[in-house]
Amino acid sequence: MWNNSRFWRWFGQILLILLVVILAIFLWRNFTENLQQLGLQFGFDFLNLQAGFDIGEKIVTYKSTDTFAAALFVGLINTLRVMAIGLVSASIVGVIVGVARLSDNWLVRNLAIIYVEIIRNIPLLLQLLFWYFAFFLKLPQPGNSISFFGIFSLSNRGLQLPGGTALYPEFLTLILGLTLYTGAFIAEIIRGGIQAVPKGQWEAARSLGLKPFQVMRLVVFPQALRVIIPPLTSQYLNLAKNSSLAIAIGFPDIYAIASTTNNITGRAVEVIVIIIITYLTISLTISLLLNIYNRRIQIKER
Repeated sequence: MWNNSRFWRWFGQILLILLVVILAIFLWRNFTENLQQLGLQFGFDFLNLQAGFDIGEKIVTYKSTDTFAAALFVGLINTLRVMAIGLVSASIVGVIVGVARLSDNWLVRNLAIIYVEIIRNIPLLLQLLFWYFAFFLKLPQPGNSISFFGIFSLSNRGLQLPGGTALYPEFLTLILGLTLYTGAFIAEIIRGGIQAVPKGQWEAARSLGLKPFQVMRLVVFPQALRVIIPPLTSQYLNLAKNSSLAIAIGFPDIYAIASTTNNITGRAVEVIVIIIITYLTISLTISLLLNIYNRRIQIKER
């Protein structure tokens, strides 16, 4: 038994689990004792209390007389909406710019390089503030809004869609900032993945008479995905976490509403726990889905 490597692997894992459990118990006891000394209590009963504040942008029914739990749910929906749209739009921008970085056209290639180098080297927070204060808030008043095809209208109150639906400047700023910033990093990942495909694959595809777009879509890009997905996962996670910068421009995401909840209730620890669990769950879900997809596209040796 003592010379059995399998035994020692299991023993090491069990020992590690026990140490983690002991550490968790120690931290919890220390935490509860500190709360008792400060005369504070730990619990989430405040979630059932009336929130007392309104939320400017929401796609679910909510009013100020609803509970804190309902307010946080609105913030969660807003966060997931920003993340979902941001992930899709940043991926599209990243693919387009990444392919453009390898273009034979001098102008297209250098424009892509300039975009990547500028956007990647300016902090996202500064970009959000720029788009919000220097662009969206400087647009014309609603009476002089910019019309697109007689269907959409853009003003400093946001983008007016058919049917009376409006996308507010804060939401548009966040989507634009996250898309351009993350898209620049994704572009470099796409470029690197494409360049990792052996040149023989390109030549073989051309010898079959495929056009350049077909070569990219049918031969090169599917193989490049095996290299692209792992680093792409990190960028998706960065976008999800960077969405919390919404508080800087007043967009009511889960972080902003949780901060307001903390200011009203004074339950800082509980609010922080809610925020941590929320972002941790979202990040783990993104990682899980991309890891599953990554395993499916890998070449399986027989």
